[in-house]
Amino acid sequence: MPCGGGMVFRKVEVPAESPLADYGVTLGRDGDDWGYIEYSRPAHIAGSFSNADKSSRYYLIAKYETTELQYQAVHAPECGKAGMKGLMPQVSISWYDAVAFANGYNLWLREHHLQQIPWEDGNYGFVRLPTETEWEFAARGGLGVTQSQFRDNTFPVPEGLNQYAWYAGSASANGKLNLVGRLQPNPLGLHDMLGNVDEMMLEPFRLNKLDRMHGQYGGFVVRGGNYLTPASELRTSLRQENNFYQDKQEYTAKTVGFRLVLVAPSLTSRERVLAIEKDWKSLGKSKPAQGADPMKELEAVQAGVTDLALKKKLQKLEAELRANTQTRDEQMNRAIRSNLRLGAFLCTKLQDDGKYVDLMSGLYDRHCGSAPAGDERCLKRRESLTNSENLLEFTLQYYADTVVDTGLNYGKGAIEKQVPVADKELGARGVSNLKSFLKVHWQNLEQYMDNGRVSRQQWLESCKVI
Repeated sequence: MPCGGGMVFRKVEVPAESPLADYGVTLGRDGDDWGYIEYSRPAHIAGSFSNADKSSRYYLIAKYETTELQYQAVHAPECGKAGMKGLMPQVSISWYDAVAFANGYNLWLREHHLQQIPWEDGNYGFVRLPTETEWEFAARGGLGVTQSQFRDNTFPVPEGLNQYAWYAGSASANGKLNLVGRLQPNPLGLHDMLGNVDEMMLEPFRLNKLDRMHGQYGGFVVRGGNYLTPASELRTSLRQENNFYQDKQEYTAKTVGFRLVLVAPSLTSRERVLAIEKDWKSLGKSKPAQGADPMKELEAVQAGVTDLALKKKLQKLEAELRANTQTRDEQMNRAIRSNLRLGAFLCTKLQDDGKYVDLMSGLYDRHCGSAPAGDERCLKRRESLTNSENLLEFTLQYYADTVVDTGLNYGKGAIEKQVPVADKELGARGVSNLKSFLKVHWQNLEQYMDNGRVSRQQWLESCKVI
């Protein structure tokens, strides 16, 4: 930044293997309270930048709320003096001021540090205010939390909410704005996503109509709550509308600030456009595993129709069918990833239970192999060993059923595409130890789909040797 300053960004990983791929999430919260503003709704998120392995993309979001010193560095005619006050969030500015700050920072970066800006497909990125989806996905913890944690009111706060957020009351902010970054971050390493200051979003406010947003666009959205928000009302779904103007001037407030995201354009080159167009034309046209392909049949019918009115109806029907098929495919992909995670977890259970049975069996043979019949201690050892063997057999049968059910319900190609996505999810959630079990589970599943043999003992041994 100007004046020798800087702005720290954190990666937000999103599984996606192509520019048109995105990741389905549920935002908002369940329940009627404030439902017309915050009711749960489906959304999709995608990153701007490609990772080296091409299995995921990411966008960047500022680690801290924009501070007074950062704001002055871009807008003030002279550099401000470094000090603690400069680490306060910048407040009392309008939405237009925040947009102007982003523009000024972009222009400065391009003039002085162009080569340091992340780029995608030959296009340099830029900073801007976040969209609501970008903000809420990151605030909830993104891939760094489990699906159930993602749907909680707040990201995990094991040390108590007052260690992660500034809110109303003497146990926290006590009615005062606080320095950025003094409390614990969320699972993605982002500070003050809840409390301290409301954060401005890029897009206008809209009401909620259950599974979709209302058609009217209003003022600008602020998210996250501030230092005057009660702890009971602090949540990642919290969203409020502010007017762009107040009386004769732009709206400002001592409780409203902002943070930036760093993203890139979507249509970056002619080659990218052609790739996106190709992917788009294939959406909703996945071939069913069995039976006739309805899309092919519909296209054949359209080719033989000369009546324009009927042709338009058929085209509309095709569009609806493609949309429904696309929704079905996305639901199927989520189900596949859930099955893969279950298989990986069961593989860990097979390892634990299998090794324990081996240990217990060895101890029994060593101590009771030559013991007289009816030895009370050996009878208890035998009973304990039998119980452990039964538990192992139950887990092994459950695992085998999972392999068979997954193989029967989904095609090999569909499963194979979701393996790297599931792998990325496990890694981002801090359970990288499960990735090796996922790899073995996929090998077992692939073997079953190739030869149709239920190789329980082989699958057990494959999990034990990890």
